[in-house]
Amino acid sequence: MKSPGLAAVLSLFFPGVGQIYNGRFLSALLWFALAGLSWLLIFIFIGYLTTPVIHFISAFGAYRQAERINQALGGLPPF
Repeated sequence: MKSPGLAAVLSLFFPGVGQIYNGRFLSALLWFALAGLSWLLIFIFIGYLTTPVIHFISAFGAYRQAERINQALGGLPPF
């Protein structure tokens, strides 16, 4: 069983880490690349808009992945 809340918090602070927690390694690599690119874009100011968006979308995705994993296992998500 995976904790959707933990997956979301991990990815909120470090995009991709929640995906690793969920066992989705290719997804994690994508989020690492997007977050790195977004942080580089801060130097031309567009990153100030893209970075928070990437963090929140990654967190939401990790949350949903954990929920789907728990549903596939037939259990209720832990709190």
